[in-house]
Amino acid sequence: MAEVAFFDNALGAFNPSRSRAPTTIATDTARFSRHRTIFISDTHLGTRGCKAEALADFLLHNDCDTLFLVGDIVDGWQLRRWYWSEAQDRVVAEILRKVDHGTRVIFVPGNHDEFARDYAGRLFGGIEIVNETVHETADGKRLLVLHGDRFDGVITNAKWLAHAGDWAYGMALRANTILFRVRKALGLPYWSLSAWLKHTVKNAVEYISRYEVIVAAEAKRRGVDGVVCGHIHHAEIRMIGDVLYLNDGDWVESCSALVEDARGNMEILRWELPPQRSVVPAGQAEPAGEPAPVPA
Repeated sequence: MAEVAFFDNALGAFNPSRSRAPTTIATDTARFSRHRTIFISDTHLGTRGCKAEALADFLLHNDCDTLFLVGDIVDGWQLRRWYWSEAQDRVVAEILRKVDHGTRVIFVPGNHDEFARDYAGRLFGGIEIVNETVHETADGKRLLVLHGDRFDGVITNAKWLAHAGDWAYGMALRANTILFRVRKALGLPYWSLSAWLKHTVKNAVEYISRYEVIVAAEAKRRGVDGVVCGHIHHAEIRMIGDVLYLNDGDWVESCSALVEDARGNMEILRWELPPQRSVVPAGQAEPAGEPAPVPA
C-alpha cells in the first residue's frame, strides 16, 4: 500500500483528472521546431536542481511524433526533501498537452523513479510505461531504449554508496545554483561546476567511458544497431565499434535532449532560456553573435 501511495504522490501530477497548469501557446515561431522523435531523461522533477523553467520552454518550442522519457523523470529518492514549483507544473502540462495533441509518450523508468517499473505495460494519463523498448528510426536503425542504471556497478552492488553519491552530487548542484546567480548578476553565461568536475576528474572520466562501452556491448549482444540511454548526465553521440551509442544527457546540468529528424538523423540539442537560449546540434559551431551552447 505504501508503494501505491508513493506512486500516486510522485506521479499524481500526470493524472488527467487533476486540474492542469495553464499551457502557454508558443509565439516565438522562429524557434519552434518539429522532430520525428525526442528523447529526454534525468529531469529529476521534485528537486530544486531540476531546470524546470528551461525544460518547460523546450517542450513548448519542440514538438514530435514520439516523446521518450528515458528515466529519472520524477526523483523518488528526494521524497523527504520534495520540492515542487510552478515551473515543474508547466513541464507536466506541456507533456500532457503533447499527449492530447496525438504525441505518443513513452516513459522508461530509471533508478530514481524505479517505483514505476512495477507498472510497466500500463497507461498513466495517456503515457505508456515500459521498462525498455526498441525504437526504429526513419532510416531503419533499431535502437534499444533504456535508462542504463543496470549497467552501473554502484547502483546494482552498493546502493547505499549510490545514495551517498547522490547527496554529494546534490551539494554540487546547490553550488551550481549559487554560481549561476553570481554569473548572471555579472552578465556571464551559465556554467556548470558539477559538469566541469565530472569531466575533469580522471576517475569520473574513466567511469563514463566504461559505462558507455558496457552499454554498447549490451546493445550488440541484443542484435540492435544502437542504444539510447541516460543515467550518467553526459550527452553523447558516437560509434563504439559498430554500435551507435546515444545518451540524451540531463536537465539538471546540461539541459540537453536527443532528437531525430524525418530522415533518421540524430542530434543533441542544448537549451537555454532567452536571452541566452541556444539550440545547437552537437559538434557544430555557434553562429556569430549567438551565445555559446551549454556544455553537456
